[in-house]
Amino acid sequence: MIPVRLRPGDDLRAALDALLAAHRWPGAFVLSGIGSLSVAQLRLAGRSEPTGWVGDLEILTLAGTLTPDGSHLHASIADASGEVCGGHVLPGCLVRTTAEVLLAPLSVPLHRTLDPQTGFLELSVGA
Repeated sequence: MIPVRLRPGDDLRAALDALLAAHRWPGAFVLSGIGSLSVAQLRLAGRSEPTGWVGDLEILTLAGTLTPDGSHLHASIADASGEVCGGHVLPGCLVRTTAEVLLAPLSVPLHRTLDPQTGFLELSVGA
């Protein structure tokens, strides 16, 4: 397992994708993540358009998979009033002060391939 700290201004998703590429890992799981965001972009369940927040936001949970074909991350965030929302992490989630993430790099290749049943790029394990 690899602990990672992301810094203010980092794009959460892009920074994790860049780590995967820089280390040439064939895949990794995001086991845990906490921290803060100044901007959040999430796709909520059943919606096609992103929902955005700006302000002092806390990352309560972060989990998912990283593949060379793209990441699949889910997060729950809380705003300054304590209201919580969760969904699919999109590009544009900017770290406010820190994001502490625990990664589990894999030796088994992970990919994303189009699943005709769901219509989405879904996890594919192996070569």
